[in-house]
Amino acid sequence: MAVGVEEHHGDAPAIQTVQRAATILKAFSAERPRLTLAELTADLAISRATAHRYARALRAANLLRFDTATATYTLGPQVLAMEAAARAALPIVTAAEPYLDRLTRLTNQTSVLSVWNGESPIVVRCMDNVSGDVRLSVRTGSPLDLVRSAQGRVFCAFLPPAEAPVVARQLRLSAGLRAVVEQVRRDGFAVNSPEDFGVRVLAAPVFERTQVVAALGVLGTDAVLSGAAEAAAADTLLRIARELSEGLGAAVS
Repeated sequence: MAVGVEEHHGDAPAIQTVQRAATILKAFSAERPRLTLAELTADLAISRATAHRYARALRAANLLRFDTATATYTLGPQVLAMEAAARAALPIVTAAEPYLDRLTRLTNQTSVLSVWNGESPIVVRCMDNVSGDVRLSVRTGSPLDLVRSAQGRVFCAFLPPAEAPVVARQLRLSAGLRAVVEQVRRDGFAVNSPEDFGVRVLAAPVFERTQVVAALGVLGTDAVLSGAAEAAAADTLLRIARELSEGLGAAVS
């Protein structure tokens, strides 16, 4: 018996509604987190009345927020919940889980996995060290600074410039960052500097075949992660990041 798919042309308005709502949400970015109604109207080439109607519906669904003080829209809390669910489903998170566990146990420090979201690193998994006197943690979903964070420096060093215009722009503008990137490539790992709030982070790239897909990090206090302890943690981090990369099909020397 043949099974076919019947098209319902009456669904077209509903499909158009979803497409327009998605287009409005995609107008926001890390560089443009706040948009006025006029900006939405101009970007999407729709009338002000149509933009307002969609924005009002998206606000009702908690997908948009409206700040009356600045008359601007931002992405709403429901988007963050959806983003967290999407991140948790990433294959790299499942693949990295046992490596994060081993990294935490061997270094006695918190381990962190971050991925590139198109404009900056974002934390997708944090495995806390619960055995030490001080417990450090990073909230899943936290964006990391592209230039100051160890993870950001990893992506600056190993992302192809054509695939990350924001990285290419930062490298053009900053000779200091270019020097840091060269150091990261030589050492195979990055360090956050200056350390924020007494926290020291080491991060190494994770590759899938030839593409960097994540940064694996070790997080501790700068009092603990220093000297010989930092060198030992870096060696362990590099070894485990290499093993994870090999498990993802990368040919790591």
